[in-house]
Amino acid sequence: MRLFALALIVGVTGVASAAPPTNPQIDYPGFRRLAADVESLRAQRLIRWDEFTAAAADPDVLILDARSAESFAAGHIDGAVNLPLPDFTAESLARVVGRRDRPILIYCNNNFRNDVAPVRVKALQLALNIQTFINLVGYGYANVSELGEVVDFDDPRIPWVRDDREPRRSAG
Repeated sequence: MRLFALALIVGVTGVASAAPPTNPQIDYPGFRRLAADVESLRAQRLIRWDEFTAAAADPDVLILDARSAESFAAGHIDGAVNLPLPDFTAESLARVVGRRDRPILIYCNNNFRNDVAPVRVKALQLALNIQTFINLVGYGYANVSELGEVVDFDDPRIPWVRDDREPRRSAG
């Protein structure tokens, strides 16, 4: 009986001390380096709503909405194209964005103060803009600018499309 108990303890200890398996398709240290490298670029590319609107007037500029397809369908900035962040791959980005130097504008739930569907505020450190910016640069699309302020989607200056209605435009 003692030998069985000792074998059980050694077996459990051996299993518990074994190194966890390494997934060669996940590089967390590489992600941390990329995030650190992107930090200063992102800080330079935060823009105000008036700059966002001016840039969006250029037909070459892509407004990319990386929220879920459901959230996008429920409401988005007029002219935005949806590619949910979980669907980012080299192929999907090439199809949606095209050339790597194309100007891209991004926004997320946390750019709207309303905190109602379809733009429920996320935890600050998990705001979708952060992951979207890092992923775009990581895939080679570094010409990204991010809406850096909080706006109200009911503001008449915001061309917000909701529930298949026409976008609202400002009077001026």
